[in-house]
Amino acid sequence: MGKKETVERLLAARAATGKTYDELADALGLCNVYVAQLFRRQAQLKNNTEAKLVKLVPGLTEDLLQEMRKCPMRSYDPAVIQEPHIYRMTEVCCHYGDSILEVMNEKFGDGIMSAIDFKLTVDKIKGSAGEDRVVITWNGKFLAHIEQTK
Repeated sequence: MGKKETVERLLAARAATGKTYDELADALGLCNVYVAQLFRRQAQLKNNTEAKLVKLVPGLTEDLLQEMRKCPMRSYDPAVIQEPHIYRMTEVCCHYGDSILEVMNEKFGDGIMSAIDFKLTVDKIKGSAGEDRVVITWNGKFLAHIEQTK
C-alpha cells in the first residue's frame, strides 16, 4: 500500500470517530500535532501508544497499524507551499528567521534547535480585543555545535 492511500485511509478512520486531534492527544498523553503526524505517516506509532489508539480509533485495521509501525519516510509535497496557511508559516520563518537565530545565539550560543527531540502544539486563545488567535509552540532541545577535535 502506498503512502498516499495509507494516509487517506488513516484520515478517514480518524474522521469516522468524530474526535479532534486535541481529544486524541489528551487521551494519549501526546502533543496534538504529533498525533496528526501519526495519521499522516510522518511519525512512527510506538508500542506503548498503539493499544490506546486502537481503542480510540476502532477503524485502524491491522494493515494500517502495520504501516504506522514502520519507520516513516518523512517528506512533503512541494506543492503544499501553495496552501495559504502553510505559505504564511513559511513567510514567518523567512521574515523573522534571522532575528530568531540571533536571539537564540544570544541565549544559547552557537547551535541549533533539534527537530528530532521536538514537540509542537497548536492552541487557540482569545486576544485582548476578543479575537481568535493562534499560538504555535515549538519546543526543541538545543544542540550546541561542537569544536571538532581529533
